[in-house]
Parts: sequence; structure tokens; C-alpha cells
Amino acid sequence: MRADRLVATLLLMQSRGRVTAAELAGELEVSVATARRDLEALSAAGVPVYPQPGRNGGWSLVGGARTDLSGLTSTEARALFLLAGPAAARTPELRSALRKLVRALPQTFRSEAEAAAEAVHVDATPWGGADRPRPPLVDEIQDAVVRRRRVRLSYAGRTGTSERLVDPWGLVDKDDRWYLIAGTEAGRRTFRVDRVRAVEITEEPFDRPDDLALETAWAEVVDTMEQRRSPVSAVVLADARFVPILRDHFGRHCTPEPSSGSDGVVRVRVAAHTAVSVAEQLAGWGARVRVVEGDAVRAELTRIGAELVAQYEV
Repeated sequence: MRADRLVATLLLMQSRGRVTAAELAGELEVSVATARRDLEALSAAGVPVYPQPGRNGGWSLVGGARTDLSGLTSTEARALFLLAGPAAARTPELRSALRKLVRALPQTFRSEAEAAAEAVHVDATPWGGADRPRPPLVDEIQDAVVRRRRVRLSYAGRTGTSERLVDPWGLVDKDDRWYLIAGTEAGRRTFRVDRVRAVEITEEPFDRPDDLALETAWAEVVDTMEQRRSPVSAVVLADARFVPILRDHFGRHCTPEPSSGSDGVVRVRVAAHTAVSVAEQLAGWGARVRVVEGDAVRAELTRIGAELVAQYEV
């Protein structure tokens, strides 16, 4: 999402005055080379940014330039805040800059700009799969999110296609797989946008919950889904220095417990979708980890060990 980064870069420069490529890379979670290319792209596009060499150098806006928002149309303002909103969620300075930019807008544009800034949450962590096309109805649903209008979805669920009247609270882009978080008569629900067959935007307004934080709501959805995806767990004993490696292997399904002794050994709970999967990931550790809870996982490790002995016994 390069447009997202370019807007975020410009807003950071306006809020700080001067930034280095390394600072941008850290804030926007990209490489220094990518941050430098983005800065050069802004300059090539006519944005008055320039590099200043030296120990205290960096990139600055010429003459402390500021974006003049007074000439923006409603559509342009909405597009700007749709791009900047996801990046601002990660950086306090960007959130502050967005608030200032909202105050610079004409009054008639402010409500939609604020809604656009909160309309989309980006979660770059993949769930598998690649090269997924953008669902064709994302833009229509996004328009309803910003305008605060109820939508009637034709949705292909597990039991067939049905119609749902929902309040579209926000969209989540998870590594190009899109989800709609919405309010329904049964409470908050999550819909996969690629399963939406048709959208009808009604003229019925809705009130977005004041306490709704899209990022927090999505984290709760992910926790629930990951628990369903990884119902089998085991507790292992491992040296504390191995815990970061276990966490790399199991991700959010690795939960260290406080060490019960002074020998540096830590109890760690790990999980996956089957006992076989847990065992396969632990088998390569050999005697460096020991399963102390999880009979099914121990049984699979015994089976794997026996197969290896039979295969390689001389």
C-alpha cells in the first residue's frame, strides 16, 4: 500500500519538521531503502521535500511547507483520510497530525473525514495463501462505512446464501483478505468480504459505538479464530534462551509461564490445530524440550521417534 505510506510520510514530516530515512523506516515498518525511495518519490511528484546532508541532517519540507486543505473537495478529503487512517493507528504523531488536519478542513467535510480515518484497519500478518484479488465490493462497503449507512448484504455462509441487514462499523485488510466488522441484531459479527455476493446501501443511518476501536475489535476476532484453528496444546519445559525460537515457530500459540526455579528452565504452552502438528514442530528439538502435559502430543512424538529409529537404525 504505497499510497498509504506516502501520505503517512508527508504527515510525519509535517508533524516533526525533519525526519531521517531510518526514522521513517522504524515508524512505518519498512526497510530504510524503501523509506528513502518513498521520500524521493514525493520529491519527484512535486512535493517540496529536500534532503539535508550532515550529522543532524534528514529530509524536510521546503520552508516548513504545510498541506493546504482548504481547497479539497469532499471526495478528495475522504480519499486522503482513507489512506492516512491505517498508518496513523500505529503512530501517536500521525494521530495527532490527523486531528490537526481535520480541524483544517471545512466544517461540512469533517465528519466524513473523521469516519474515513477510522474506516479501515490493516493487519499485514498472513493467514496463508497468496495473490488474492481484491474483492470487487470493498469500495461499496467502504463508502457505506464512511457515510454511516446500513447495508443489506447477500452473503454466502456455510448453510447457503442469505440476506443480512447490518451496520458496517469498519473494514479490515488482513494481507489482502478483507473482513467487515458490523453490528447486527445479534451483536457484533464479522463477515468475509469475498463471500458477499451483493450490497445494497440503504439510506438508514446508524450510530457507530463510541467506544469501538477497530484495531482492538479485530484483535479479539483474531484471538477467537486462532483458538478455533489451534485447539490442541501441550506444555513443554525448555531453557529460557530457546523461548524466542519457540515463539518464532508457534507464533501467538506460544505462551511462556513464569519459571518455577532458578535453573533457567521455563514452562511454555504451545498449540496447533492437531496433536500431529504440535509433535512435528517439537520433534526437531530432540531432548532440548520435554513435554510434561499433553498425552496426545507425547504419543505422536513416540510414534515419530519410532519411525525414525526404524528408518535409520544400523
